[in-house]
Amino acid sequence: MRARVESALTAGEACWCPLVRLELWNGAAGERDRKILRDFESVLPELSIDDEVWAAADALARRARSSGVSVPATDILIAACARRHGAELETTDADFALLRSV
Repeated sequence: MRARVESALTAGEACWCPLVRLELWNGAAGERDRKILRDFESVLPELSIDDEVWAAADALARRARSSGVSVPATDILIAACARRHGAELETTDADFALLRSV
């Protein structure tokens, strides 16, 4: 996966949303991580979390719960944002695989 992410960054195809940015900054462990995130902020387009994303997240959360799938609300919002903007998620988090099944 790391190679795909690096390839997307190099090709100018990578993006993020405010929640992903927040989660990464929250986990930044040192100056090296903070430098990488500052670099990301200068080059990565940011997908908005607008009213349509919130509505899609609400609907996705209801479908997930009805299907017996329980994942963090943050993951639901990130997945809804990616779907709304037609972005592909690159992740190793199993919760996103569960959401794809809903």
